[in-house]
Amino acid sequence: IYSGVEHPAAGYRKIFESVEELTEPIPAKITGVVPSWLGGSLLRMGPGLFEVGDEPFHHMFDGLALVHKFDLKNGQVTYYRKFIRSDSYVRAMTENRVVITEFGTAAYPDPCKNIFSRFFTYFRGAEVTDNCLVNIYPIGEDFYAVTETNYITKVDPDSLETLKKVDLCKYLSVNGLTAHPHTDTDGTIYNIGNCFGKNMSLAYNIVKIPPAHKDPIEKSQVVVQLPSSERLKPSYIHSFGMTDNYFVFVEQPVKINLLKFLTLWNIRGATYMDCFESNDSMGVSRNPAGYLSSHKFRTSAFNLFHHINAYEDEGYVIVDLCTWKGHDFVYNYLYLANLKGEWEEVKRAALRAPQPEVRRYVLPLDIHREDQGKNLVSLSYTTATAVLHSDGTIWLEPEVLFSGPRQAFEFPQINYSQYRGKKYSFAYGLGLTHFIPDRIVKLNVQTKETWVWQEEECYPSEPLFVPTPGATEEDDGVLLSVVVKPGAERPSFLLILDAMKLTELARADVNTIIPVTLHGTYKPAS
Repeated sequence: IYSGVEHPAAGYRKIFESVEELTEPIPAKITGVVPSWLGGSLLRMGPGLFEVGDEPFHHMFDGLALVHKFDLKNGQVTYYRKFIRSDSYVRAMTENRVVITEFGTAAYPDPCKNIFSRFFTYFRGAEVTDNCLVNIYPIGEDFYAVTETNYITKVDPDSLETLKKVDLCKYLSVNGLTAHPHTDTDGTIYNIGNCFGKNMSLAYNIVKIPPAHKDPIEKSQVVVQLPSSERLKPSYIHSFGMTDNYFVFVEQPVKINLLKFLTLWNIRGATYMDCFESNDSMGVSRNPAGYLSSHKFRTSAFNLFHHINAYEDEGYVIVDLCTWKGHDFVYNYLYLANLKGEWEEVKRAALRAPQPEVRRYVLPLDIHREDQGKNLVSLSYTTATAVLHSDGTIWLEPEVLFSGPRQAFEFPQINYSQYRGKKYSFAYGLGLTHFIPDRIVKLNVQTKETWVWQEEECYPSEPLFVPTPGATEEDDGVLLSVVVKPGAERPSFLLILDAMKLTELARADVNTIIPVTLHGTYKPAS
């Protein structure tokens, strides 16, 4: 059993402090042995500039996007980073102030402009941010840094140069897409986003981007549209699930209030965070592809950011999720003032926040009227239940796979290329204690056994799984995580763990602090 670690020295503050980009890659000092087969680049995204001039950014998702790269080649490792030249960044640098409103930080009109030009800015509405700090992933031959708005940014994965800002609205009817696409075995990319549906009501579009074409984004299309259960308040979607035959979409109680969104843009000091609201009344409906069939899956309220995996087995869809109990929005607890507080304050704030839990839900696909009131789940290996009610809804109760007081298993990863949408055993995640990342955890979703890597005063990031070439076991591979150790002579390192045992194979230390990274991708050497 994992016992909570304390961080009284508050070294975690360092991962929320601004850094400068590098002019060239710097060599890392290697301890241990990097597997000879491991050649390629680990690309990571996160905030790198937490203030502009004397104006601070307020939320963890506001800092200007910094792309990081660890190159692994012949047992040697180098590290490089560059700011994305987004409009948010370039204009902030030019005017030395926050020019475009970010997730939790408002931009104010330029005080130097006269009253008329301010007046016109007011009516044009605010500009949507292109600060793509959340993830970086390939589409066809190209790499794109993304956030959750309609703007994505093409980046050169070698030089880290910013190549082009792309507006998804030109190709698709979506207001934005998640930063967590799915990739099918043939290279087709699927994603989901909010959109305007019929007669001015909101809906969700699942979109696909075909593989291999020269400009895949231009060939993207909407696959299916799901109506929003509240006409003007779509749920916030951060990710979704995909099995061989189904998309799994969870409509959570955290909603985007469209009317607020449209009016707030004209109110001084309003941000994206002001447009969210949550209520407990709706419950959560879960709808596989038979969305418009007569059955709705419901369960008690939770926040959801990351799907772990989903698969079909014996007439059921099994859905594994990183949940946060209740309807209070978790992002309310990710303001930098919270995260950079004294340890005792950080702990106090986390006491009020929703509690994290890894859950498995099981959705029966074959439902008969006469089964009313019975548990429809007969799978031998789960305690999750599904009960048909007289109104046709199916009430789900989860099986808890991992739960500890204020101990989150988050930023989940799996052996994606082999096991996405398949029955699987292992998930790897970042362990958060009171929202502070302080360990790497491996979870056996079948036996609930856990393995932990952690080290004094070390703050890791999302572990990415890279399979050993020709591997036959699901967990035969390595985990790559960027770890910050603020007090050390070389305060950051790339950690390489054996994914089977969670033991250290090597680390590559660099003499620069690396601020928090959110998500990323491993690009094998071509």
